Amino acid sequence: MKNRKHKSDLVILFATLGLMALGLIIIYAIGPMRANVLNSTYGTDYDPNYFFLGQLRSVGLSLLAFFAAFKWIPYKYIKKAAKPMMIIALVLSALLWVLSLIGSPLAKCELGECRWFNLGFTSIQPAEFLKLALVIYLADYLARKKEEGVIGKWREFWLPLLVVCGLSLLLVVVAQGDLGTGVALIAIIFGMLLVAGVPAKQYLLMLAIVIAVAVGSVAISSHRMERVNAWLDTLTGQESSDSTYHIDNAMLAIGTGGMTGVGIGNSVQATGYLPESINDSVFAIMGETFGFIGLFTVIAVFAVILLRMLKVADHTADTEERLYTVGVFSWMLAQVVVNIMAMTGLVPVTGITLPLLSYGGTSMIFLSFAIGLVLQISCYTSREVIKNEDINSRGRLGGTHYTSRRRSP
Repeated sequence: MKNRKHKSDLVILFATLGLMALGLIIIYAIGPMRANVLNSTYGTDYDPNYFFLGQLRSVGLSLLAFFAAFKWIPYKYIKKAAKPMMIIALVLSALLWVLSLIGSPLAKCELGECRWFNLGFTSIQPAEFLKLALVIYLADYLARKKEEGVIGKWREFWLPLLVVCGLSLLLVVVAQGDLGTGVALIAIIFGMLLVAGVPAKQYLLMLAIVIAVAVGSVAISSHRMERVNAWLDTLTGQESSDSTYHIDNAMLAIGTGGMTGVGIGNSVQATGYLPESINDSVFAIMGETFGFIGLFTVIAVFAVILLRMLKVADHTADTEERLYTVGVFSWMLAQVVVNIMAMTGLVPVTGITLPLLSYGGTSMIFLSFAIGLVLQISCYTSREVIKNEDINSRGRLGGTHYTSRRRSP
């Protein structure tokens, strides 16, 4: 039975909106520089405000998705669409792969990898929809299997799960060459499996297999091995080279920012030195612009959102809603941690965006929808508080204890 509706988690609400606003500010500052770099290098004709207006449009659509999930679409309807959404996500990913194989203009390719549908007026990345669909599907699947008492059984539990998850990873990591999204999918899967109560031995075995496959996929890819070797060169203090260019300039940007940064509009790295300055490298640009204090604040805001999500999950009575919240938490945590670690030289550069801050529409829209559903779930949380009283109090009150419900968080 669902708890009575109460106020949503305002911390998640305002922290999310704050990150979107900050993303707009940073894209406004460096967007003209990015346009100038592309125009000079590739002979394009981007308007100085092109990227800011694109980000503004993305934020507008993201806010629409966010409040649609938060206020207008009850979760009970979302859970009913779990299987159809998963099927559609897999079909779209497979279709993109086929279109890329036949060289169709509908498949947009960059640096040899085809990850977007080219719709003319815009492009859409199906892998972002796949993340959302997988979280919703796994929440429904794991909750049902937990209720049936078959968690951990091969035929009833593992076989269907491995088919769906394996196909998802195949279409993203192998067909699209997107290891960054693959990391996010793996985080979602194992985060939700942990909460679902999978036996420890089975959990660790599956995790070991996935890690082994991931290492193998890196080892057989020359492009990925170049990134690993560049990372190792950086760690061991080797001289800068073409392969270490990206991470060298990212760390230079952060170091240049010092404590308080060079200020908005004064970034040097955004003028063409740091690759993907408005996408994967936006954290480094913020370090240059706002300094250590700014980066610490951004990390703190992400930490607050993630911790509040855990609190929502902890205080949610419904198993499926708890699993869903943990899935979104794992999704966001993976992208934040991997992106920041890559920009600070702690892991190889993987090409993963920083949630709500990097330029791009598809990623922000689907994550905003996902967070909106978490906010909806936060309106129905509860916490059981039992207070035991001493003997004298029991005598005066005429009872042994009482139980009350407190709205939380």
